[in-house]
Amino acid sequence: MPEKNSSEEAESTAEVVLEEVRRLIRELDPEESRTDGVHLDSSLGSDLGIDSLGRAELISRLEDRFDVALPERVITEAETPRDLAREVGSASPDTGRGEIGLEREEPTSHETEEERDGWLPDEAETLAEVLAWHVDQHADRRHILYLEEGPGEGEQQELTYGELADRARAAAAAFQAMGLDRGGSVGLMLPTGLDYFASFLGIQLAGGVPVPLYPPMRKSQLEDHLERQTGILDNARVKILVTFEDVEPLAGLVRAKAPELEEIVTPEELAGDPDELRTADLSPRDTAFLQYTSGSTGDPKGVVLSHANLLANLRSMEEVLEIDEEDVIVSWLPLYHDMGLIGAWMGSLYFGVPLVLMSPLAFLSRPVRWLRAIHKYRGTLSAAPNFAYELCLAKIDDDEASGLDLSSWRLALNGAEPVSPRAVEEFPAQFEELGLEPRAILPVYGLAECSLAVTFSEPGERPVIDTIDRERFQRDRRAEPLDEREEEGAEALRFVSCGRPIPHHEVRFVDADGREVAERQEGRLQFKGPSATSGYFRNPGETERLMRADGWLDSEDLGYSADGRIYLTGRSKDVIIRAGRNIYPQEVEDAVGDLAGVRRGCVAVFAAHDRDGGGEKLVVLAETRLDEEDEEGREELEREVAELSIDLTGTAPDEVVLVPPRVVPKTSSGKLRRSAAQQMYEADELDQPSRPVWLQIARLALSAVRPALGRVRRRVTALAYAVWFWSLAGPIGLLTWLAVCLLPSRSLRRRTVRRVARLMARLTGTSIECDGLEHLDTDEPRVITANHASYLDGFVLAAVLPPNCAYLAKEELEQNLFTRLFLARLGCVFVERFDPGKGEEESSKAAGALERGDHLVVFPEGTFQRAPGLLPFRMGAFVVAAENGAPVVPVTLRGTRSKMRGSSWFPRPGNVRVTVAAAVEPDGEEWEDAVALRNRVRAAIFDRLAEPDLA
Repeated sequence: MPEKNSSEEAESTAEVVLEEVRRLIRELDPEESRTDGVHLDSSLGSDLGIDSLGRAELISRLEDRFDVALPERVITEAETPRDLAREVGSASPDTGRGEIGLEREEPTSHETEEERDGWLPDEAETLAEVLAWHVDQHADRRHILYLEEGPGEGEQQELTYGELADRARAAAAAFQAMGLDRGGSVGLMLPTGLDYFASFLGIQLAGGVPVPLYPPMRKSQLEDHLERQTGILDNARVKILVTFEDVEPLAGLVRAKAPELEEIVTPEELAGDPDELRTADLSPRDTAFLQYTSGSTGDPKGVVLSHANLLANLRSMEEVLEIDEEDVIVSWLPLYHDMGLIGAWMGSLYFGVPLVLMSPLAFLSRPVRWLRAIHKYRGTLSAAPNFAYELCLAKIDDDEASGLDLSSWRLALNGAEPVSPRAVEEFPAQFEELGLEPRAILPVYGLAECSLAVTFSEPGERPVIDTIDRERFQRDRRAEPLDEREEEGAEALRFVSCGRPIPHHEVRFVDADGREVAERQEGRLQFKGPSATSGYFRNPGETERLMRADGWLDSEDLGYSADGRIYLTGRSKDVIIRAGRNIYPQEVEDAVGDLAGVRRGCVAVFAAHDRDGGGEKLVVLAETRLDEEDEEGREELEREVAELSIDLTGTAPDEVVLVPPRVVPKTSSGKLRRSAAQQMYEADELDQPSRPVWLQIARLALSAVRPALGRVRRRVTALAYAVWFWSLAGPIGLLTWLAVCLLPSRSLRRRTVRRVARLMARLTGTSIECDGLEHLDTDEPRVITANHASYLDGFVLAAVLPPNCAYLAKEELEQNLFTRLFLARLGCVFVERFDPGKGEEESSKAAGALERGDHLVVFPEGTFQRAPGLLPFRMGAFVVAAENGAPVVPVTLRGTRSKMRGSSWFPRPGNVRVTVAAAVEPDGEEWEDAVALRNRVRAAIFDRLAEPDLA
């Protein structure tokens, strides 16, 4: 029999691939039998509706059918059946495809009790110090074992603490050579790999701020991906983007929409000279990185997390989980997500335990790889979202699991999305014969705004499930428990406990008015503790929504407490109130997804504005493969959806919208984007076909034109304002200087300056709002202390403070004839800031102003900088106040830094707010009294400032 030539083999392979694609489509939707339209160039996504999990199943079948090992990248890169056929034709033979093997690698342990003591970097205040501690203690110890993709077990790349430090220092030197300034942002758009960690820490060592970004998954998602990322790049003011070679040419498209982006580099280009590294003096309050949460492109929310926040969260977790040096962490979680970045990697870095790492694609393509890694490397800690546990239940059969030993897995954390009763009950039951302890399942709750963890269940305790009365809960928001006889009925609603707050953190539930609710009453979850963020980067509106009184932060999550445990019921913005009942979209979505003809996980329930102006309406949006011409089948499915909604919620949806596959919008991690679905519905865009890649690129390029024109307009406007400002300031300033030099009395000179400052504010469109001036309505001399943010601070204070104020000025201003004449005629006191030997002499000068009956105005920071933040206070003014019994009045300035940044003389439009707090009385004349006075005054200013504490 003649052998087939290469073209015949390719044709045969393509036919088999098409056969498997058609079989999968029929299985995904048994009612859909029309697969004649499936051809080699059909889009797996937009045409055939095969999502990521469907692709993983298809690839697994092709590997079995052809006895080959396909690379993990195929799950994201293959766009058509033709692409799959091409990959199969060039694939390597199966040599134990994807098998990690059943042999064991026993972890090393410490040999002596002395080595066990002090095994954590308890004194470290930054991640850089954590790494340095481990390098000093055990530089050659394994930190990460990365399981690369490939036939069989693939490559295993090891990274020790010492190697990580060397690579991070080289990257840091490269960043500094590119001009990265302290506090500058650097985007990380990299897949899972060892380059990620060296780049991340290199940014920090250079003094920069990492901004994790998820890399594009498929070319068909190019437009949506880049659109979403440019919003983050612009908001974070990213100057350098680190990405991989395939993305680099495409990433250039974002330059027009991210004006601060200067460099796009690959990890290979980060090979600087460590000897040239200028060490950044990092502090615990410095921003460690920006974690962007899910949100619309136009209003990205970058959670500001400091080193202190992260270490506080890790140390609190350690107290609960009782981690020791014998533990091994196994993770496939993506590194742009806080659970993977903080929980898995930073946790392993801080605790000094090995991290066995694999790509998320490795898990998605074959979920059993996760369990095999735990088996082989004796993993003890591993976390995943709820869907991962359910995916294992659905995809891992007895044959694949045969021979595994999961007895080492002591904590299987389930979080990052709602925890289902099914997952915590059935997952341990299915794998108990493999040694998995049912008590290993640990439901947890966290969010980026609290670094990561907020509540943890108790290790060693079986998951607690609360069964409550559905009707009572939907009507009164009261979680009334049911007895055992009622638990199986349709009226039952079940929630999994996420445990109790982690140490040093608090959680409470409040009503719409902010009052704490009773136990078992649903409310909005608020939290506080040392892990809590200081706000969202460059998003004051969302920061104001987040922050509440007394240090509490609003999570936007709903839930209740019972017996000290926390139960989460949903997101406040997702809950739909209808006829006095609360409708929880997720419950309806899960139930509708089980209907025949509906694609599971592709249902969105939301409230939308009626297009006819009839108020809000309840909409169920569901993907189906039913043909548009099958009117009878579609009507029947709509009826089933409506009936199911009535059974669950007591009300029918106003509209059931059936759409083709790939229409319901999701995030990169597969979470529903209900708000985006609502916007698409209201804009009547649900039937818009998927655009080809070339058109997406063209649209993206054209869409950059308008922002570019907007930037030109803003720059021209800013320049015009600056010209106007200085055209006024020049002549008015000169006339004011002459007036001060010529006017006969000091009181008249000060009043003149005050009027001129107010006139200048009006002419430049600067509104100065002032609160608390009544605290200065006294003849008693006081020390007035204000934060220092800009050259404009003195101008603003001159406009609002009483005329009888003497300003403390640095001695350098006395050396200049022009400034000396002007300030001396106003009664300013010149002092030397840096000569400790003159302290008593300078204090005497300052006290002289008080003796004359003047208020003494001081900027206790002594200087200012461009970046926001309150600097340490010098003691001089407080020593003077304590020794002379003078009350100190805290004054907070906001807005001057934005109008004119430090080291810049370019003014910008903007308003200013001045807040005068009540006077703080000194408790005595001693040094300790002056220190206490300083601390109280500084706290009063900081509480009203809304900037970081840099002390």
